[in-house]
Parts: sequence; C-alpha cells; structure tokens
Amino acid sequence: MTGAQPYAGVMANQLADAMSPYLRAHADNPVAWQPWGSAAFAEAAERDVPVFISIGYATCHWCHVMARESFSDDAIAAYLNEHFVCIKVDREEHPSVDASYLAQAGAFTQGLGWPLSVFAAPDGGAFHAGTYFPPQPIGGRPSFRQVLEAVVTAWSERRDAAQSTAQAVADAVRAAGARGAETAELPAREQLTASVGRLEHAEDALFGGFGMAPKFPVAPVIGFLQAYGADELANRTLAAMAHSPLRDRDGGFFRYATQRDWSEPHYERMLYDNALLLGAYTRSWQSGIDESRTIAEGIAAFLQSTLLLGWGFASGQDSESTIDGVRTEGGYYLAENREGLEPPPLDAKVLTGWNGLAIENLARAGVVFDRADWVATAREVADELLRRHDSGDVLVRASTAEQVSVAVAVLEDFGLLACGLIEVGCATGDGAYVERARDLLRRVSSANGFAEPVTDEVLAAQGLALQEDPSEGAYPSGVSACARASRMLWLLTGDRSLRDRAESALAPFADQALSNPVGFGALLEEVSRLGSPARQTIVVVPDGATAALPERVRREGADVMMRVSESAARRLAASGIDVLADRVAVDGKPTLYVCEDFACRLPETL
Repeated sequence: MTGAQPYAGVMANQLADAMSPYLRAHADNPVAWQPWGSAAFAEAAERDVPVFISIGYATCHWCHVMARESFSDDAIAAYLNEHFVCIKVDREEHPSVDASYLAQAGAFTQGLGWPLSVFAAPDGGAFHAGTYFPPQPIGGRPSFRQVLEAVVTAWSERRDAAQSTAQAVADAVRAAGARGAETAELPAREQLTASVGRLEHAEDALFGGFGMAPKFPVAPVIGFLQAYGADELANRTLAAMAHSPLRDRDGGFFRYATQRDWSEPHYERMLYDNALLLGAYTRSWQSGIDESRTIAEGIAAFLQSTLLLGWGFASGQDSESTIDGVRTEGGYYLAENREGLEPPPLDAKVLTGWNGLAIENLARAGVVFDRADWVATAREVADELLRRHDSGDVLVRASTAEQVSVAVAVLEDFGLLACGLIEVGCATGDGAYVERARDLLRRVSSANGFAEPVTDEVLAAQGLALQEDPSEGAYPSGVSACARASRMLWLLTGDRSLRDRAESALAPFADQALSNPVGFGALLEEVSRLGSPARQTIVVVPDGATAALPERVRREGADVMMRVSESAARRLAASGIDVLADRVAVDGKPTLYVCEDFACRLPETL
C-alpha cells in the first residue's frame, strides 16, 4: 500500500516526533493521527466533524491487531481522514485522559479495555465508544467500517441526539471520582474482616485466584490480604500463580491469563505487575513460605536482565515477536529453545510512578534477602530518575532515551516515587532520599489529603477532568500511594500530622473500597496497616562494619526495616528521622532495635 493522500485541509500524520514509542509505531499509518492536544479539537470544530480518539499502549496485543487490520488500510484511513479528526493517545503517558474517557466509555459498553475507541464531539464529550472493532463483522460485533459509517450518519442526521448524549455523559464524568462523604474515622477491623470474607467467597477453590476467566494477578489485593494477616489465602493465590503458565520460565509474570486455570496468557509483561509481585513474594517468604524466595529471585532477575534500561525500567515487554518472518503473539515464549530468537520488543518508555514501584520493591527485597546488588540497582535507578524527571519545580511523567515527555506527572507518580525513595533511604541509610520523598509529598498535599498537582489543560477546558480517581486494580492509585508514603514518613519521623494526612486522604473512599476489595486492594492495605500496630526494625552497625543481618531478623515483617551505620544514625536523627534518635551500636557490636508504635524493646546485640 502506498498510503492514502490526506484530503484538502486535513493535516498529515503527526506522530513521527512523538516521545511515546506507541505513538511512533503509528507514524507510518495512512491515518492522519494527531497527538493529544487542543489543536485537534479546534480543527474538529472548524471542520464541523467528530473526533475519533484511539487510546492504547505499546504492549497491547489487540492494539497491534487493530492497527494492522484497520489503521494500516488505505480505504479505512481515507474514510477516517475525511469524516473525523483522529487522535492517538498512549494511556501510560496520559493516564488522566485515559481515566476520563474510560469513565465516558462506560456509558456505552461494559467490556472496557484497550484499544479504547471513542467518538466525541469537538468539545470532547463522547457520544459513542467501544474497544476493538474487527475489519469484518463477526460474532455479532460490527466491523470498524460499519461503526464509522453509523457514527457519521448519527453526526450528520441526528446531531442533536448525539450532542445531547455527549452532554449527559460529560455531566456524569464531572461528578465521577469526587470525594465521598467526609468520614471521621477509618473502618474498624470488623469491616475489613467482611471485605476479606468477600475475597474468600470470590476465590476459585479449584485453580486459585479470584473469579473465573480471565484471571489477573491483582497484586494490590494480595498486599491487602498480607497486611490484614490473611496469609493463608494470600499464599494460596501466590502459589497458584507461581506454578501456572502465568509465570514465564525466565521468572517474569505475564499480565493475565485468558483461562480460569491460568493457561493461555496474554503474553505482555508489565513493569507494575512484576514490581508488586516481587513485594508480595518477599512478604510471603517472611510469612514462612520458603519457596517464595526462589520466585522473588526470578522476578528480580527479570526486572534487571530484561526491563532495565540505561536510565530506568521499561514500562513493559510486548506479547508479539517475529519468528521466521511471521509476527505472532506468544511465539517467543512458547518456543522450547529461545536461543537465537529475537525477544519481543520493550516499551522503552520510563514512567516515573511505575519506576517508583520497582525501586521500592527491589530495595525492600534487597534488604530482606540480603542482596546488596538489588539495593544498588534501586539506588542507581532512583538517582537517574530524579536527575531526568524532577527539576525540583516540575516532575515529568515519562521519558525515552531520546526525549522527555511534555506530559507532567500525575498524583500516582508523586506517591509511588516517594515510596520508592523512602525504601532506598531505609536500605542505604541515606537520608537525602527521605527528604526528597518529603518534598514530593509537600508538592501534592492539600487541606484534606492529597490532590493532583496539575490538571490536563485540554480536559480542564472541556470540564472533563476527574476530580480524584481513587480506583485501582493492577497497581495503586495516587491517593493510596501518597497515603502509603505519608504513613512511612510518619513511622520514620514521628510527625503525627503525616499519619493524619494519610487517614484524611483514605477515609472518604473507604466505604466504596470495602464493598469492592478487588478494585481497591492498595487502599485497603493502607487502611489495614494504619489500623494495626506499626513495627520498626532497625539495626545499627559500627562505622566501617559490613555485618549481614541474621535471617531471623530479615524474616520478621516490619513496616520500617533499616540498617544504618552509627554515624549515619546520628545524622539522620538530627535531620528529623526521629526513630533513630539515641540509636547506637552497643559495645561496638551490631545492635538490633525492635519497636512497635515507637515503643521499643531493649536493644539486642547481634
């Protein structure tokens, strides 16, 4: 195909210089794609045509399929270019855009996912939406061309109805994500018990996990179970996944399985899943499951050998690879012998928040398993991420080797990076990381908790920006992440206002989370931890000593786990890390301090 020529007045494809690898992969499409921005909507208003917004991400299998079947087709492209202004969005670069249009799409389809295909008026309000559309009608699903023609007919012949629908959907979105009724207290343990009961009821007793097909790791839910103390259910779930096709033989986990027994995975592998599962298997080992150490080591190896780039961790690895000239999903992973095969490509885009997840869990696992190399990797990534992404005034969302995104960070980036920096500070005894974490939280603090640092300008102008989005499934929301970082800082500093801020941020969403624990695992984990005795484990070693922590100490689960030199403890205590005040190496020997809610046992020399 030579590519359709743009119609008069229609701009050509504008994605060649995009930061996002996902957008650049569509730069050769004959569709006149534009990046997210106000210019596309202005053009739609000038031409009096609707907007087609296609949202996906680089490792999305069905995004690739639709690109090959429809967006590379000259006839389809010509029709799109004539009747629409077309916008391509990387959901990982612009999560607030994705969240807004997912909320709008829910008015038209229950099967939300990606690619997300949205048809909107020039003012941004959606009047029709769906996900993947095939090139030919199949199984009751219309073809993409049929959908386009129906939308064009609706816009030209039933404009008032289309605009009325868009207005109603936009009004609903404006109310979505608002804070719930202000609650004085967090839920009591009995209420959390009821949520655990809901998860127990949803457990697949035959194959493990929650619900039927498809099966997702739902790592935040496992984190909640572990925080609550439901280790048996958590460990059953982790064991089922570890011994299933969801786990590749190189140690990394796939995003989800299409079958109830965890078979037939969708073979993309995401940074957030593997980072969170590293933490989950680390805690599982601490609960007494020896096998979990091997699983955790496999995940760490995958992160370091496959996803680690020169300046951070890639967002994920594709499901598709080319073998013998044929591009196929899962072909590389299913090969008995991978030697000589080209592995699936990476989404070589470094996201601030997702890297924060990897930094946090790799640093903590490095301490628990006494792996100094893991801690070193976490520290190196943290240093480079701070250098490239945080000017001190502006935190950016993403970068590639060549450029930094114009998209600014969202709340989850601030919270997840702050958590990662705190763990690096605890693992290395370097208080500078803790201070940077405090600064990140200061920049997003509000009267009632935390707030998005900025609002997407286009969504704000259209009135389509979500006020707060506490929902979460695969990884923590910005609300949960910031609350977690604030709680950790409270445990280090003793500053009660930090705990109060975490409680204020979580409480308005507690009722919603209690009734839907699968969708709010990270939020419930924080609620559970705030309602339980906080444990701090600190080992102070003489300056120059390199003694390893005994396994019995590393086996003990603790909210804060630090190993610091005696001089570093003095410096950190002076800087406000109150938990280290008066902590010394007794008799010149490594000394263990175990505290609960700041009340400490007598020191124990090791």
